[in-house]
Amino acid sequence: MDSQPAGSGHIEVDRVTKTYASDAGDIQALDAIDLDIAPRELVTIVGPSGCGKSTLLRCIGGLIPPSEGRVLIDGEVVTEPDPRIGYVFQRAVLLPWRTVEKNVLLPFEIGGRPTSKDRKSVHEALEMVELSEYAKLRPAELSGGMQQRVAVARALVTEPSILLMDEPFGALDAQTRDSMNVELLRIWQEAKPTIVFVTHDIGEALFLSDRVVVMTARPGRVHEVVEVDIPRPRTFELVEGDKRFWALRHRIRAAL
Repeated sequence: MDSQPAGSGHIEVDRVTKTYASDAGDIQALDAIDLDIAPRELVTIVGPSGCGKSTLLRCIGGLIPPSEGRVLIDGEVVTEPDPRIGYVFQRAVLLPWRTVEKNVLLPFEIGGRPTSKDRKSVHEALEMVELSEYAKLRPAELSGGMQQRVAVARALVTEPSILLMDEPFGALDAQTRDSMNVELLRIWQEAKPTIVFVTHDIGEALFLSDRVVVMTARPGRVHEVVEVDIPRPRTFELVEGDKRFWALRHRIRAAL
């Protein structure tokens, strides 16, 4: 796989509002969200439950349309799912009857008959997440953390310039989650997509990101965007030993 994804991965969220109709009346999930995310930046989104974090991610990914406003990727308005965007959900959502390798091959099969180049990309994606030796196994034979690594490989195999991650490690135990965060930073340094990562965990947000977007309760608005000026490369020991980490954690907790 090319170490630089195609396209720059610049995301512009321009006054995005999202309202859902319900039997009880309209429910406003997002209110006039403005964000500008630079190419190859790693940004996390935190906020109270139900504040619209996942809704915002779906609008960015073209999975749902905004009620008002627009999302632009590299200057083009997003109107539908875009091949420049990879998505990782909270659950791995793997097909249980397919092997690891065939799960990662799926995006190419959806687009047509896979080529030898596509199969090479699958091999390289599995190498990137350090799962090559598990290629012939099925999801049930893997741990939860390994299944999520397969999901990351599947999202990266088409070399997207943007990776959207919706609480991808939320269902994992604390030790596995920490391991996956370290793994994600390694993959990000290697493939360098723009990453937008939704989480409830302030520590996770600060460990991973260049900036943390703090949202208000519903309807979700951007309350504050916090710059994370902790040097890279990061380890949990270095980050948690840095006074800036605790000051930023307190600032975000107060904002929430």
